Amino acid sequence: MDANLRPTGIDRRTALRRLTSTGVALAASASWVDALAALARQQAPHAHATIAAAAQTATGWKAKVLNAHQLRTVGILSELIIPKTDTPGAMDVHVDRFIDTVLAEAKPAERDPFVTGLAWMDARAGVLYKTDVASATPAQQIELLTRLSAAASQEAKPGVDFFTAIKTMTITGYYTTQIGLERELGDDGVLAQASFEGCTHPEHIG
Repeated sequence: MDANLRPTGIDRRTALRRLTSTGVALAASASWVDALAALARQQAPHAHATIAAAAQTATGWKAKVLNAHQLRTVGILSELIIPKTDTPGAMDVHVDRFIDTVLAEAKPAERDPFVTGLAWMDARAGVLYKTDVASATPAQQIELLTRLSAAASQEAKPGVDFFTAIKTMTITGYYTTQIGLERELGDDGVLAQASFEGCTHPEHIG
């Protein structure tokens, strides 16, 4: 797979730089993409705490923004971006839930284009493969993301912007977990303490 597509192809220094910078550089991206990237970084401690807390309840975690099909699609795409290898993948740390939790905190002007982008992905898969993203073969899914990740992609801007958004949110969601920090980046705890304040929401303090 294209190294631009897979954050597992991004070296640790690049991942560290993206996580510890004040912002995420997204060349020629739409304003809503930048806003979601910033929100994901800001909300990371709270989002992970919310997911963990909900999982311990009788009803378990439930999506607030995405329907079942959309959540499944986000999960598939995030796992393609950070697949499980000798270390856990995106789905092992519930990046799909992380993205939904961030979207729930986003303004409509930021959230709606992401949801529209999901629909665009299914429509594009329909044109190319006569099916939606979730039902496409792994090879077809990879081909679609490779098309979107190309430096001079010929795909429509809504699709390219969506890919930039989900890739950035996947990186943030994964590398702000203990697994991402310790097992992938080799952090000893200094990075996490220096870069990400703990969740300060009352319901997660105890």
